[in-house]
Amino acid sequence: MVVPGIEWGRAMTVQRLIYWSQPFGFDEQMLAGILMQARRNNLRDGLTGALIVRADVYLQLLEGPSDAVDACFARIRRDNRHLAVTTVSSQLVEDRLFPQWTMRDDPAQSWMWSASEVEDGAMERATPAAFVAIFERLATTAAV
Repeated sequence: MVVPGIEWGRAMTVQRLIYWSQPFGFDEQMLAGILMQARRNNLRDGLTGALIVRADVYLQLLEGPSDAVDACFARIRRDNRHLAVTTVSSQLVEDRLFPQWTMRDDPAQSWMWSASEVEDGAMERATPAAFVAIFERLATTAAV
């Protein structure tokens, strides 16, 4: 959700965390619930980010104050809708990639790995830079 008039994180160091997980019991209704809850909590906590979703994978970037990112990620790790939560990277950055999005959602695009590539371990072999590049590309594309 884009928040008009709000743009967090300009010229301010924030934590950026990227993780991936396997959905448990994925369907569109569950996704809608995740997004509604994330957007409400993220607005409250000063977090922004993006969630790339496919039936076999969640790939998410969270950015904001370190304590808020850590608390959000701890909730995600305890959430039974996520299996095999895997941290890709966590670092301090100068600028947010999604400063106006409490949580941008996007179906996995063709520039991501196919379901068979994911099953064969593509995400485990990918570098943190490859994951950042996916989100950098998403940040420059119009929302669907």
